[in-house]
Amino acid sequence: MGKKKGGLIFKAGGSNMQHVTSLSFLLLAYSNYLSHANKAVPCGERSASPALLKQLAKRQVNYILGDNPLGMSYMVGYGSRFPQRIHHRGSSLPSVAAHPARIGCKAGSRYYLSPNPNPNLLLGAVVGGPNVSDAFPDSRPYFQESEPTTYINAPLVGLLAFFSAHP
Repeated sequence: MGKKKGGLIFKAGGSNMQHVTSLSFLLLAYSNYLSHANKAVPCGERSASPALLKQLAKRQVNYILGDNPLGMSYMVGYGSRFPQRIHHRGSSLPSVAAHPARIGCKAGSRYYLSPNPNPNLLLGAVVGGPNVSDAFPDSRPYFQESEPTTYINAPLVGLLAFFSAHP
């Protein structure tokens, strides 16, 4: 586990943003614990204070929301630049209003492989995020980077709630 040039926590394999949001949530929880216990974590010659842990968690949230080398938010619909081609069937297929006929599994491939943006925005969904080079292909077949999951979004909700209440 390490950090990318842009400052995002990175763990190789799978969808990286799951690690970022979960670890950031844990950093915040531990920061609050240390703060109430009036303690810090010794780390070699240095010390990690509750404020430092909270700052690291906030930095990760800011990266997710657009303070990163690409200047893009990894939350669909947030900011002026966000993922357009997420790996999500309901978001990438046309709506029933636009295409009332049934779309079978294999028939969905033409939408999956399309270079066009998804016709339905999955507002608030956070995708897997950039790769080890801080690059983001914004392409459905790159599911590790473009797929939103509940285990990415759930810890982020806790972080956003905390930072909203404690700016």
